[in-house]
Amino acid sequence: MAENATAFRRESPWGRRLLIAAVLVWFALLLLLPLAALVRGAWREGIGAGLDSLRRPEARQAFALTFWITLVAVTVNTVGGVALALVLVRQRFRGRLLLEGIVDLPFSVSPVVAGFMFLLLFGPHGWLGRWFEAGGIRVVYALPGMMLATIFVTFPFVTREVAPVFRECGLEQEEAARTLGASGWQAFWRVTLPSVRWGLAYGVTLTVARSLGEFGAVLVVSGSIIGRTQTATLHIHQAYADFHYAGAFAASLALALVSFILLACMEFLQRRARAGRS
Repeated sequence: MAENATAFRRESPWGRRLLIAAVLVWFALLLLLPLAALVRGAWREGIGAGLDSLRRPEARQAFALTFWITLVAVTVNTVGGVALALVLVRQRFRGRLLLEGIVDLPFSVSPVVAGFMFLLLFGPHGWLGRWFEAGGIRVVYALPGMMLATIFVTFPFVTREVAPVFRECGLEQEEAARTLGASGWQAFWRVTLPSVRWGLAYGVTLTVARSLGEFGAVLVVSGSIIGRTQTATLHIHQAYADFHYAGAFAASLALALVSFILLACMEFLQRRARAGRS
């Protein structure tokens, strides 16, 4: 190992410089130039045109709908993700390995395919949809279907971030709290949950980011009805298809700004999570 490190340090500086230059060019082509093009497109017709497009009722409704769907998805997946992580880490039962593999299903299934799955299940002629329709409850092409699709595609994030932390923390502190007289819920709220707070926060941040940017699954189950079932991403798609480029670019830039803020938060939380594990 020492010989390899010495050889690496003696390597020609031109090789390292070419490698760094290649990485920077690749980074610029894939990230910086598209972002610059987005900014240029958003300001092409002036600041006023972009701001006016964001003030339109359909744009405000789309962003508000995205906010509420994200809030529901984060709440459900945070509670369910922590519970599922506890079951996978602390419990032993038949089918546990299969369940652990199925958790990653939303990662491998296309969002469009996921949308069609919900369409077949909750559509007017679906297995469950006909019962909901008979009861006057509409799932597909309405808010419930959009929430279900978003919950599905963001399901694994909290579980996958929290489960490794549960494994590293073990049961010692929780058992010590119970020995001192704490109940199961007290030990969970005061010992177990605080020990995984940074991993949980990172998983929640990933869930928020994925919910804000979801397009394929929501497009299938929503019908993209203007003013009713259009999220921010669907509004951008509709605006671009209608040649309203100022509105499409301005909304895209707004989402990109939110994504940048989330990226900074994710980096901060990831560092805190690593520090907490070390």
